[in-house]
Amino acid sequence: MTYVPDLHLRGTVVLDDEREVGEVWVVGGVLTFTRPSGPTTTIEGVVLPGLVDVHCHIGLAADGPVPDEVAEQQALADRDSGVLLVRDAGSPADTGWVHERDDLPRLIRSGRHLALPKRYLRHYGRELGSPSELPAAVREEAARGDGWVKLVADWIDRSLGSDADLTPLWPRSVLADAISAAHDAGARVTAHTFATESLDDLLDAGIDCLEHATGASPDHIHRIAAAGVPVTATLLQVAQFPAIAAQGARFPRFAARMAVMGERRYEHVRNLHEAGVPVLVGTDAGGTLRHGLIADEALEMARAGIPARDVVAAASWRTRRWLGVPSIEEGASADIVVYADDPRDDVRHLREPRAVVLRGSAVAGPSLR
Repeated sequence: MTYVPDLHLRGTVVLDDEREVGEVWVVGGVLTFTRPSGPTTTIEGVVLPGLVDVHCHIGLAADGPVPDEVAEQQALADRDSGVLLVRDAGSPADTGWVHERDDLPRLIRSGRHLALPKRYLRHYGRELGSPSELPAAVREEAARGDGWVKLVADWIDRSLGSDADLTPLWPRSVLADAISAAHDAGARVTAHTFATESLDDLLDAGIDCLEHATGASPDHIHRIAAAGVPVTATLLQVAQFPAIAAQGARFPRFAARMAVMGERRYEHVRNLHEAGVPVLVGTDAGGTLRHGLIADEALEMARAGIPARDVVAAASWRTRRWLGVPSIEEGASADIVVYADDPRDDVRHLREPRAVVLRGSAVAGPSLR
């Protein structure tokens, strides 16, 4: 990691949807719009606030938690892709140590996924003895995390035998009490949800964000938009639904539902966007997907019909603002990514950052090495 005490970024510096400037400086690790008196190292290009992966799992692999050294490599892969802020949407590993590493992305942890026995992937979640334990568990995970809690709202219920299908995990009243408990603790709640049947209860309970939301009907999309609840699309993950359906062929109802949701994924995400739902960019890295795929996820969103400018905004300054983390502003930490070509014209440019600067230090890209 190369420390650059005085850096001059020149070209197109994107502050938000409406504002651009021609240059900004990095002095002592922070951003300033005032030219320093001393010499600077100049890099030209399109400068964006550091990218955000809002659904990522540092510390998780296909079989569950990973050692710290593996979690470190996951975080480095995200960082080198331009992701400088991660909302970890549930991890069985204790990754609080990431906060102490200046060379790793900023991390907002959601604690462990909260689920019930045999109602989520093995070794991933915290399995509660009964639904009534959820409010207390939410308070505990809120205390462990960084202002977020992750619920598993639905999963396949194999106890139904050959009729097994996606069903909700939590009664309506329990959900309401749990989300209220999180809010009282100053935390927000997001939920893994594939099933149509879970959405009304989640929205009634005041959920703050939805992950996947693949079961949303047109009426649900209208409700989600009216409530201003963001949805993380996770298109790379949803693209695997047909394969999951094939693996679960012995459960025909479940298999049919998963196949349909996978096949209509682009239409679904386009409908969310056109209805005014904030569609967030999350790779769902960890588990079965590798880290560092932010550009691939952005390209999938563009293929779904979301304009490139909206995809890039969602992958950067809009989601930073929603998470309460500064972008490019006077005195903010210098967490920026520089591109030769503007990703707002073509999201494929996200694949080739010219430079990645985290906390004022050059951490990736050939231009500052």
